[in-house]
Amino acid sequence: MYQKTTLDNGLRIITATMPHTRSVSICIFIGVGSRYETEAQAGISHFIEHLLFKGTLKRPTSREISETIEGVGGILNGGTDKELTVYWCKVAQSHFPLALDVLVDMLVHSKFDPQDIERERQVIIEEIHMSKDSPIQRVDMLIDELLWYNHPLGRDIAGSKESVAAITRDMMLDYRAGQYTPDNAVITIAGDIQHQEVVTTVSQALGNWDNRRSGFGYLAYEEQQTRRLLIETRDTEQTHLCLALPGLSLHHPKRFTLNLLNVILGEGMSSRLFTEIRDKLGLAYSIYSYVSHFLDSGSATVYAGVEPKNLPATITAILEQLSRLKEVIPESELSKAKELSKGRMLLRMEDSRTVASWMGGQEILTGRILSVDQVTSIIDAITAEELKQLAQELLVGSRLRLAVVGPVTNHELLETLLKL
Repeated sequence: MYQKTTLDNGLRIITATMPHTRSVSICIFIGVGSRYETEAQAGISHFIEHLLFKGTLKRPTSREISETIEGVGGILNGGTDKELTVYWCKVAQSHFPLALDVLVDMLVHSKFDPQDIERERQVIIEEIHMSKDSPIQRVDMLIDELLWYNHPLGRDIAGSKESVAAITRDMMLDYRAGQYTPDNAVITIAGDIQHQEVVTTVSQALGNWDNRRSGFGYLAYEEQQTRRLLIETRDTEQTHLCLALPGLSLHHPKRFTLNLLNVILGEGMSSRLFTEIRDKLGLAYSIYSYVSHFLDSGSATVYAGVEPKNLPATITAILEQLSRLKEVIPESELSKAKELSKGRMLLRMEDSRTVASWMGGQEILTGRILSVDQVTSIIDAITAEELKQLAQELLVGSRLRLAVVGPVTNHELLETLLKL
């Protein structure tokens, strides 16, 4: 259960009381991410997130910020995604006021010192280089390019070396002024706290946060027919592949059905992909599937790392498992997948940070928070026939996309394999 209060400036405060825990977690969600950026701004959301940790008027250096939280045994971090940015802190319950003060200080009073900007610019460029050097991360970028061709959703969240090099301090301050506003923010707190006390404390800290949003929007996405195969040839020990299909948006009523299909296909060591491709065929050490849901789009993806000579056989085996999802799934397998989904969700919710993230992520993206019990009921109601119908609807050969990083030579063969 959660409670919600909206301040006069539009800031939403949401709490969940967890009397059994000794921790308190605070998450501040901002409704902006890389898909809100123009080509020239690529990476600016991520750049701004980094700079909020670099110093404020009250705590001039990054070390002072981190020491304030680590000095009481807490954890402080942040992250930028395609559609949201989050700053979070987890501390022992008694240090809640301090944690809130640090997050608010970062949010409202960051300096954006020119020297910090130049140092962090180089740090981010090194982060981009590191991601490109990692075949697993690189193949993930390539599949996004195929799924959302020529669209911000298909770009790396960090931007490119060229775009990051061109971002100025004025660009960041202007972008932040337009997006970091209270009506585009949600603060969630979970732990041994009381809602009204939290509202009073947050109101004192952020009640005067100015709301002058200029409202940068995002480019809507419409699925289009583009190239289906993207290969980056490298001299690596393994060939890394992502085989993907367009999926469902955050607002689609069948997204939970797709999530359950994904559990059956490739989540856990008893999934079909793990059982068949690792245990039976011995083709891969790491193989799994995952789904992504965005405001107006989504995807379903299979990742595997294999010996180069086994690439065609692995793709064929994955496609066979995808095809099998179009058949009726046995009741025993369906029941196991439901219990895995519900059980892992419940286990995660023992952690105060997960609870705060659960509430804030839903609120900032959809404006609606489904409780664990509501999601459990949705999962329980999914039938084998609904799974079969959705699989037949989504798993279409012409929609397949394949990204590969490794010592690949026979491009034509891979193209011919993409059939369902």
